[in-house]
Amino acid sequence: MESRLSTDLPTISREYKGSDRNGFVFGWTPQAEVWNGCFAIISVLANLLWHLVGYSLVRDISSLISY
Repeated sequence: MESRLSTDLPTISREYKGSDRNGFVFGWTPQAEVWNGCFAIISVLANLLWHLVGYSLVRDISSLISY
């Protein structure tokens, strides 16, 4: 059985340059979509818990306006 050197392995993806690894890319990037999805899920869960506890955002806003 032959052992292969780690340098002989096929390239799976292109190599990152050190300065480009954490570079800011403006716009709708895949990483921005992941963050948007995470915050959307967190806000939906927070809203669900808020309603399960017995509070209502619409009722709270209408009570603030009526004063």
